[in-house]
Amino acid sequence: MFADQIQIPMAISALAVFVTLIYASYLDVRDRRVPFPTWYPMLIVGLPSAVYFYGTMGLSGRWGLVAGYIALCTIFSLMFYMFAIKNLFGGADAWALIFITACIPFFPLTPYFGYPPLGFLPFTVLTNAVLLNLAAPAGIFMKNLIKGNHAPLPYMFFGFPVDGSGIQKTFGFVMEDMYENEGLLVRNFVGIRESLRRMLSGEKRIYTKDLRLYPERYKKELTFYRKAGTVWISYAVPFIIPITAGLISAVVLGDFLFVIMKTVMGL
Repeated sequence: MFADQIQIPMAISALAVFVTLIYASYLDVRDRRVPFPTWYPMLIVGLPSAVYFYGTMGLSGRWGLVAGYIALCTIFSLMFYMFAIKNLFGGADAWALIFITACIPFFPLTPYFGYPPLGFLPFTVLTNAVLLNLAAPAGIFMKNLIKGNHAPLPYMFFGFPVDGSGIQKTFGFVMEDMYENEGLLVRNFVGIRESLRRMLSGEKRIYTKDLRLYPERYKKELTFYRKAGTVWISYAVPFIIPITAGLISAVVLGDFLFVIMKTVMGL
């Protein structure tokens, strides 16, 4: 009976979050932008459901669990916020994870593989999302092999060439630095370390959407790209899509990382 009392509000909250994430994923694919009001519907439904969840646990005398879940929610929300500040997440990705943490701290039903030890749904959503997101590089690599695209091996997993004259119509970050030397075009792939350094330091990377919105700022770069013929870009897969898949898989199946660890350990 008690399980129903805490799972029903979590199920209502999870449904509201799922519907909102589906719409947010659509916006992110279409515009690479998710306006903040997009989150309002799931917050209107999810936050009262979370309050009811904590209240029910507290009234049953489980104040220690309430304190534990609130502490975990606070730590995870701060972590996601810091990830956004350090440019490890996009702003919309961070808000999605923060609001999932606030609205659905507990599993709304018993997943197929059972509850993970921590029993904290947001952690499972994050780990599942990261693991599912690993499928994207494999798909990009296969696409490059099939099309005969050639680049140093790491770049084959994270990017592909596009038409330099139409680069503004694509979505992604430019993977090459270009400049002229004595009238000749010189092009080099941005190193993995350098790319990470630029991302962590907040140094502006060239995003194809910026080329489309602010062509006057990138006249020199656009000239180089047209002259190059093709330009390698990293396809910016919206992380909200893996987050959405991570939520669904966490609720229905469970914690992939926990299942992998149990399999490796032979448990």
